[in-house]
Amino acid sequence: MTDSLRDQLLGLGFKAAPAPKRNDPPRRGGRHDAKAGQKSNAPAPGRNARAGAPHKGGHRQGAQGTGRGKPRSQEDIDLAKAYAIRAQREKEERIRAEQAKQEEARKRREARTRLAELVKGKALNVEEADIARHFPYGGKIKRVYVTADQLKALNAGELGVLQMDGRYLLVTAALLAEAEQVFAPAVALKVDPDAPAEDDPYADPKYQVPDDLVW
Repeated sequence: MTDSLRDQLLGLGFKAAPAPKRNDPPRRGGRHDAKAGQKSNAPAPGRNARAGAPHKGGHRQGAQGTGRGKPRSQEDIDLAKAYAIRAQREKEERIRAEQAKQEEARKRREARTRLAELVKGKALNVEEADIARHFPYGGKIKRVYVTADQLKALNAGELGVLQMDGRYLLVTAALLAEAEQVFAPAVALKVDPDAPAEDDPYADPKYQVPDDLVW
């Protein structure tokens, strides 16, 4: 627009248009630098988390390391071996003792069976006998009823007494000797006629057994 035309318009009352304000565009480098600065100042979450927090694996190793304790000495190892050997020997001894006990029980059963066959039908007990012949057996005072003649033969060693299934059987001296070979614990009374009389005070039929004795 020429100056003359501008002047004419101003004279007619028009106002001149204000000049536009000049705004420089922001520098790209500055904005980038600001962002870069912000980024550089902010902590990196991944790196700081790894650097600041203890490593799980390392913590576990530390816990395990402290849990192991002091390593065992050679003396402790030798002592443990000695205890193990002794425990094994004691176990073997218990097994052998139990086996021996079972074997002994088996032999006793077999011996009693042979004894029963040997004595079967040979007992001389008389149902009407009324004389009590006392004798010690198994730590207690026992008795068997005999006749007068049997009492004399018993005290002379011609007869003897066997214990069979809770009963006391009167048998001959010869059978008593055979029974002793089969199963000696079954011999309840074996009289030695040459022994002094005081060795067998129960030989006298008038001998009175105290009432407080356990039968």
